[in-house]
Order: sequence, then structure tokens, then C-alpha cells
Amino acid sequence: MATRPRTVRPDGRATSEPAAGSRAPSLAEVVAALDARYPPASAQDWDAVGLVCGDPDRPVRRVLLAVDPVTEVVAEALEGQADLLLVHHPLLLRPVHGVAATSAKGRAVHRLVTAGCALHVVHTNADAARPGVSDALARVVGLDGLVPLSAEAGPQTDKVVTFVPPDAAESLVDALSAAGAGEVGEYRRCAFSSAGHGTFTAGDATHPAVGRRGERADVAEVRVEMVAPRAARERVLAALRSAHPYEEPAVDVLELASWSSPTGIGRVGSLSRPVSLERFAEVVAAALPSTVQGVRVAGDPATTVERVAVCGGSGDSLFDAVRASGADAYLTADLRHHPASEALETGGGPAGAPPALLDVAHWASEWPWLAGAASRLEQDLARDGATVACWISTRRTDPWVFRVPSSGGLVR
Repeated sequence: MATRPRTVRPDGRATSEPAAGSRAPSLAEVVAALDARYPPASAQDWDAVGLVCGDPDRPVRRVLLAVDPVTEVVAEALEGQADLLLVHHPLLLRPVHGVAATSAKGRAVHRLVTAGCALHVVHTNADAARPGVSDALARVVGLDGLVPLSAEAGPQTDKVVTFVPPDAAESLVDALSAAGAGEVGEYRRCAFSSAGHGTFTAGDATHPAVGRRGERADVAEVRVEMVAPRAARERVLAALRSAHPYEEPAVDVLELASWSSPTGIGRVGSLSRPVSLERFAEVVAAALPSTVQGVRVAGDPATTVERVAVCGGSGDSLFDAVRASGADAYLTADLRHHPASEALETGGGPAGAPPALLDVAHWASEWPWLAGAASRLEQDLARDGATVACWISTRRTDPWVFRVPSSGGLVR
């Protein structure tokens, strides 16, 4: 009988099996915990994230985390008796009309389903999350003070403004808050009120709460302002009309400009002290798992590096954001010849200098995220009284297996 690998943490400790009698969560509970950490809505529109196969009602006791759902990783999951294989890269990124076992991807699905092992994908929603893939890469190479390299826009919000008699202001704020208004970060029931006077003349067909028909009314009023998610606009306005004492309340709905979100693709941070580009490349090489490629570097080895932009996975679409960040260096994967060459010819860093480039293997740049994802999943489920044991695949799924150095002469 196969023995299950054990999760080795950065501190050297290994995760043990779930304790006897502990409650195993259902797959649906695990997926809910993952969706809370890595909202599917934050994935790129071309991506394919979420549950690929698995019965939501089945219990999950063991979870294997890996970057790629390739054949050897599927075998590792089944040998370890995993109930769930949690991966970063999609198995079925492009639409398919079948998963027959006549293809490698189809065989993977068949093997997992037959063994009762679910497959779940967390891809660009993990890239955008905080903490996410690029946070892990930034941390292992010594960066702090992290901010998004390409920030997502914050949620669309409204400001709802109305005018109410002073004795009804508090109950109106309560009603709007219950409908979803007044949430600012971790604060709830946020509102601004200011005193003033209003005037109106009620028509013959009205039933005024204040004043009389056909007579001018001058009343004390409170201006109430609250922010609300734009998606909740109709619900908030319905609550306002229901709670407001006036027959025809005056309401302003102002669409607010979006703030930058703390989430997004890539990260920018700083080293605790400046180092040479050559030294920083050595730090990167030591921090990431070994690959045939190693670390490719473009730039003067002696140049000073302090502020660094990183992007786990393919990052050569973000050079404009890298230049705007003022980074001395950019660490990512899959840099192509032409974008890299153009980046080195275009200023944008300190004093207008282009950032140095450090290119690592795609798999290696994303692998550091797995340990933190495993720990957070265990902790999130534990808060709900459930226990899972996670372990990290140590199979190197970078496709390159050896490298032959060029024997030609160096041309400068």
C-alpha cells in the first residue's frame, strides 16, 4: 500500500494525518473556502477556473497542491490517496466536447474520477488575490512593502443622498445599512449627516407627512449621505423609500469614481538594503526550486537593485506597468525576445533607466505560492471545525530536462 507523502513546511515541520474523530469537510465546503480566498469573478475572462471534476457531497481528508495537473502529478495524488488535487494551471483551458481517455487530458480526468479524487483549479484568481502567487514570489526573494504592479479597479460604488426629518434620521440609516449601504472597508453603518432647512408646498392630491396641503412648509431636515455598492442600488433605494417618512423623498444617486484595489496582477516591493543585480540574481536562484533554465539576466551586473517588480508566470505583457512603477529590476517568467529587447531600449526606471530583467522558469515562479495556499486552506477550514491534511507536490513539472551550453564565441 502506498504511503502518503507529508507536507514539508518552510519551517521544516510536516503536516500529520487528520486526528481520529475530526470532521472532514465536504468538497463543497472546501470549494467555498477556496472561492472566498480566490473569488472566481477575479479570474481573467479567458481563464477556466473552478471545479473540474468531483462530487461536492464527498468528504475531503487529504489535498495535494501542485502547479500543473500533468500525468505524474495525477499519479502522485492517487498514490497519496488524495481526495482533492488542487492545481494552479487549468487542465481544460480551451473548450472541449468530450474527455475520452484517448487523450492525455481525458486520461487524467478518467483516472481522477475512477479514484474518487476531485480536481480544482485556482489560476488567475490566485494571481490577483492578496496574498496570491506574486506575493509568494516577492516574499521568497526578500521584498517588503508590496503593492500591486497592475492593480484591479475597486468595486463600483454610489453615494446615496437624501433629506429626512431629524427624528427619522437614525432609523433611515439603519434601514439603508441593512440593505447594504454604509460599508467602507471593515467599517459598517458609515453615514454623514448635516442639519439644514427644507421648504415645499404640498399639492391637493398629496398626503404630506409634514405640513398641510396648499401651504408652504419650512421644516428642519437632516441631509444623510451613505455609500453603497452599485450592484445593490435597487435594493438600497427600495429600502430608502420604505423607511423614509416622506411621501416623495428627494434622493440623489452619485456614481463615484473607482479606487484602485489592493489586489491585481504582479507586485512591487523593496529589498531591505540595495544590492547589485548580480547578487540579487544569486538570491533569486537560491530562493526558487532548481530548474534547467536557472535565472537569465539582462542588465549590467553591477547596477544597484532596491525596488523590484515581480510577476509569477508569464509577465512580458506588463512592461508599461513595470516602467511606471520605477522598479530597478523585473522578475518574471517566459520573457520573449522582442518584448525583452524593446524593454531594455525603453527608459522608465530611476533616472529614466530601463529596469534590469530576470527571467526564471514559469513553474518555478509559481511554485512558492503552494505552501501558503495549503496553510491558509487548512486554517480557513479549521475555523469552521473541519480538518484536512495538505501536502505539496515536489515533482518538478517544468518541461525542460537538460541544457547544452553554447560552444560558440561570445559576441558583444
